[in-house]
Amino acid sequence: MNKSALLIIDVQNDYFPGGKMALHEPEQALAKITELLQFYREQQWPVIHIQHEMRDRPNRPTSFFLPHTEGQQLHPAVLPADNETLLVKHFPSSFAGTGLLAVLQQQQVKQLVICGMMTHMCVDTTTRAAFDLGFDVQVAIDATATKALTFDDNTVPADQVKTTVAAALNGSFAQVQLTASILSSCTNTHVA
Repeated sequence: MNKSALLIIDVQNDYFPGGKMALHEPEQALAKITELLQFYREQQWPVIHIQHEMRDRPNRPTSFFLPHTEGQQLHPAVLPADNETLLVKHFPSSFAGTGLLAVLQQQQVKQLVICGMMTHMCVDTTTRAAFDLGFDVQVAIDATATKALTFDDNTVPADQVKTTVAAALNGSFAQVQLTASILSSCTNTHVA
């Protein structure tokens, strides 16, 4: 039996319509994220919020998640409660330079339920890092959002990107499930 924490990654205004990096169907993902958040709050289980802040790097200027902008702020539907942890990151992995591992160890968390944005970038990278660190990882795939990607003049639609990431992670790095399946099994995997 594993103590479970909910990890909500980068649910920030720039990913929503009108933002500088609007994703495909972020509102649908948000609805599932808030279901998970409500459940974890009701159970008084650990919730960790991750907020990305971009830094300009040489030869790679950034235009979204810039510090002190409205777009960098967390979406109002997922603002942390007083007893929840908020960590700011600067890299795709939620573990890189954030102290996340120490927070999870302090709370004796063994299982992570991961949701948020973007499926193919920060969710994927964080999931793989969590697996490498020995966590039992579940990804709520319908509680993630992504975008279409292009390589060598070929465009992969957002739905296919999400399915590809799910297929790559499932069974090797995580159990990839729908939110409803995760919620139905959560009470069987948590020990306070």
